[in-house]
Amino acid sequence: MYLCIFSNFSHVLISSTAGVVIDLCRYKQNTDKQVLVLKFTDLDGDGIGMLSWFAVHAVSMNYTNRMVSSDNMGYASYLLEQDKNVGALPGQGHFVAGFSSSNLGDVSPNTRGPRCANTGLPCDYLNSSCPVGGTKMCQASGPGDDMFDSTRIIGHNIYRKAKELYVDAVEEVTGFLHSAHQWVNMTDVTVQINSTHMVSTCKPALGYSFAAGTTDGGGDLNFTQGAVEGDPFWDGIRDALLGKPSNQTQECHRPKPILFSTGEMNWPLPWHPQIVDVQIITIGSVAVVAVPGEITTMSGRRLREAVKQELESEGTFRDSEVVIAGLSNMYTHYITTYEEYQVQRYEGASTIYGPHTLSAYLLKYRGLARAIAQGRESDLPAGPQPPFFPDQNLFSLLPAASVDRKPTNSSFGDVLQQVYPIYRQGDVVSVSFVAGNPRHAGDIRDKTFVTVEIHDNRTDTWEVIYTDASWETRFHWLRGSDRRSNVTVEWHIPLLTPSGSYRIKHFGSYKQMKGLRPVITPYEGTSGVFEVTASFYYQ
Repeated sequence: MYLCIFSNFSHVLISSTAGVVIDLCRYKQNTDKQVLVLKFTDLDGDGIGMLSWFAVHAVSMNYTNRMVSSDNMGYASYLLEQDKNVGALPGQGHFVAGFSSSNLGDVSPNTRGPRCANTGLPCDYLNSSCPVGGTKMCQASGPGDDMFDSTRIIGHNIYRKAKELYVDAVEEVTGFLHSAHQWVNMTDVTVQINSTHMVSTCKPALGYSFAAGTTDGGGDLNFTQGAVEGDPFWDGIRDALLGKPSNQTQECHRPKPILFSTGEMNWPLPWHPQIVDVQIITIGSVAVVAVPGEITTMSGRRLREAVKQELESEGTFRDSEVVIAGLSNMYTHYITTYEEYQVQRYEGASTIYGPHTLSAYLLKYRGLARAIAQGRESDLPAGPQPPFFPDQNLFSLLPAASVDRKPTNSSFGDVLQQVYPIYRQGDVVSVSFVAGNPRHAGDIRDKTFVTVEIHDNRTDTWEVIYTDASWETRFHWLRGSDRRSNVTVEWHIPLLTPSGSYRIKHFGSYKQMKGLRPVITPYEGTSGVFEVTASFYYQ
């Protein structure tokens, strides 16, 4: 079921215009505003979950954020699951709400658009930079007062529309389940684009504008978007450190000036994949196109149209709903149209298989859709198998966390800054603890660093009502000197919080050396008890 929603914005209007010109009469907007929802019920008709797709980047939390966050889409999922799993903690209820990405390649949630942070004036239209500060100062902002507020607003908009569609869903999806999958060598796909011309894809490479970033987060150096020529200085550094791109790769990627010729960089492991998988799954009349990258609005529109055309070509599918599931299976950066690629903004520079990347994907996905329509998915060749890298060949550039130390005459988990005795709804509770490095907690999938608990006077017990997965809590870790660190836990008290007695707990682990052997020891800390009340007067 579809519904329009206005929580996205094209941050590459120049590229979008380049892609829209030939389709101008067919589309009124340069981003897709629709939400598609699949509702899942059990045999009794009770809801057990939903999947939705909407085209927007999860970057409401901007580049200054240092906390783990699932951003606007995660907040939408959190809200809907809280609705359906009443009283359950995040991730523990029976109902699962999946909010998925679609053709979001050129789509931002920062709906106010880009302005120079130091002057408030609009950024340069062509290269998204500012006269003073360059691309770093050109920043787009969302509808809220800060990034948390913008995340809340955009996430709530997506949640509200998805919930509306879920409640109103009446069209039952019936029919067979089909799946078609292939491995493709994306560095060597040849496409017949007309009666006289053949084109092909390239070895992976990233262009200069890749280093410029976007208005959602600019680069730190003097790169700008829209670069179609290289720079002798950066070319020299690239050649000395990484090697010069081959003439064949440079010619294949034109007009992209190559900054990193990743397809020719194979030490210690290949820097980019050559073998990529393409996949389509159909559930009745709904076709989910699994795309291994960030595909732009117009690229997604063309791909949806191509798949729909092939599915309905044999008469076995009618009124198909085709949805793009972006960032699926593996990651291959961006997928722009040929026209968008010529402009060489961030997305074009990050289209790693060259200007004909989309044409190659259209060819391959048409083949999958045709096979499904003809019922011969099993006849599809599997394609070249991707390389397998054993664990012993893999490595991390992140060194092991050092041992933890604490202030003299203290213990891990001791309170450094205590809570106040009383708060009102809408206040923020803050408490700090002596802490270990959070990386020492190990596998945290079924753990939490934080709990907010309410006291039950009837049973004289404490009940957990929020964890670190809750939107209402924030967990800040601060590394100090001499390997000491502390954490600050915040609880943003909702306005409808019942009056009562509360406390905050922190859970962690610290590392010490016993001889030559590191030993990880868990600890916990507990704040003082505080009251939450509807109102009070400060003395």
